Amino acid sequence: MSMPAKNTICLWYDRDAEAAARFYAETFPDSSVGAVFRAPADFPSGRKGDVLTVMFTVLGIPCMGLNGGPAFKHSEAFSFQVATRDQAETDRYWNAIVGNGGQESACGWCKDRWGLNWQITPIVLTEAIAHADPAIAQRAFAAMMTMRKIDVAAIEAAVRG
Repeated sequence: MSMPAKNTICLWYDRDAEAAARFYAETFPDSSVGAVFRAPADFPSGRKGDVLTVMFTVLGIPCMGLNGGPAFKHSEAFSFQVATRDQAETDRYWNAIVGNGGQESACGWCKDRWGLNWQITPIVLTEAIAHADPAIAQRAFAAMMTMRKIDVAAIEAAVRG
């Protein structure tokens, strides 16, 4: 048996942690579903035998999904930020999340059907808004502020001026 990760992100779901983990494993590389633990007894939001926790990995990050019931919801205070190489990769992740019952937000943010927030962020955008030339950074930032899904070509055009 391997040693568990020293730090694991625990994500609270109402009752769909396993479905969420399987979606992430199908959608992102270096992602998988590990052990599924069932409740040994009845608990406030479930019954003995219900899935209680799911161990999974998203883009190499160890996570645990906890089926804790409806008491707590995800918020924008936590998000996964996914660095993408190009428009095709940006589109693939964005469309998978939004197209599977999720919703678009602004500036590269979207929310999956379970309410977990994602930033689908092309590397060209990250580099542009951190550019040493403040004029380039400002143009890229202004372009981003008009977008939902990030348009790589529009960011590259903003960089060029």
